[in-house]
Formats: sequence, structure tokens, C-alpha cells
Amino acid sequence: MPRCRWLSLLLLTIPLTLVARKDPNKNETGMLRKLKPVNASNANVKQCLWFAMQEYNKESEDKYVFLVVKTLQAQLQVTNLLEYLIDVEIARSDCRKPLSTNEICAIQENAKLKKKLSCSFLVGALPWNGEFTVMEKKCEDA
Repeated sequence: MPRCRWLSLLLLTIPLTLVARKDPNKNETGMLRKLKPVNASNANVKQCLWFAMQEYNKESEDKYVFLVVKTLQAQLQVTNLLEYLIDVEIARSDCRKPLSTNEICAIQENAKLKKKLSCSFLVGALPWNGEFTVMEKKCEDA
């Protein structure tokens, strides 16, 4: 009989242990490290920003292509992906969509067409597989 009580007690404590071990501050993807600053000239940051801008210009209803004016900061967090949070200033260029491959674009100088935005892109990456995804995008007038 003592053996049954011991087994019952053990079975009751396992779920409690699992619940107690769950960290409510962690996201569902299983964050391994918090956001840490990373150099904006890092090759992975550049790839992620290039990808984010391609996606931004595809989704944008603007007739002109937007370009990065300045990278304000870049941060990295490791989950099941490398997640890069990149804050940039972008501006409307003088190139119309669709952009041809050999076209050289400059920031729009025409006062009526000038437009600057401040954007944050969260890009999930597995750069060694060539996999990138824009997980979040937030832009507002600069």
C-alpha cells in the first residue's frame, strides 16, 4: 500500500513541476537569448534588411521604390531562428516600380514627392539556408 501512495504522490507532482517551470516571460518560439545589439554592417543584417526592403516595396502601393537612408540600430535574438530587429529610416526614390535590374536610384529631391519613414523590421532568418521572413513591420512618417 505505501508503494501506491508514493506513486500517486509522484504522479501529482509531475504536472505541478511542469507548470512551475514554464516561464511566462518567454514567447512561444522558445527564446534562447534576449535582443542584443549587433553591428549594422554585419552580413546577416544586410541580407535581412535587403529582404525586408524587397518585401516592403512589393507590398507598398506607392508608385516609387523606397530606399534605406540610414540604419539606426540592429539587434539579434536567437530563437528557433536568428531574429533581427532592424530600425531604419527610408525614403522615396526617383525610381518607379517595377525596378529594372540595372537602374540606379537616388533619394527623391522633388519637394512634392519627398517622403521619409521610420521603420522597424523584425526578420526571421536561417541565412545558411537562404531562408528569410518578415515577421513584423512597423513604419511611420519621419
